[in-house]
Amino acid sequence: MDREMVGSTSRGRLHVEVRHHGASAVVTPVGELDHHTAEVLREPLEACVEQGCPRLVVDCSGLEFCDSTGLNVLLGARLKAEASGGGVHLTGMLPVVARVFEITGADAVFTVHGSVEEALADSPAE
Repeated sequence: MDREMVGSTSRGRLHVEVRHHGASAVVTPVGELDHHTAEVLREPLEACVEQGCPRLVVDCSGLEFCDSTGLNVLLGARLKAEASGGGVHLTGMLPVVARVFEITGADAVFTVHGSVEEALADSPAE
């Protein structure tokens, strides 16, 4: 399995790393995802889809906070990824972040896995 670091970006309270793992892009946001930091996550998610990698695994294990703007970034990425034949898979959600998804019902539209490894194992044959 190939693991290639694609890049990272940060702004204040949010740092995002992207790496490729086979047909998937693993996107790891660390910190707080809100209206001040949403673009830091939106840009790499959209870039992955635009570059032909629409299967996005978002490792939320380092995400300490997510507000409605952050949720909208993930929902927008989901729509773009699905339009390109992929999807967004969420992993490692901390209770405080998972609660936002539960309250809004967004947990019903995402595929949620316990770990990145589970999400990658669920990947279709390459």
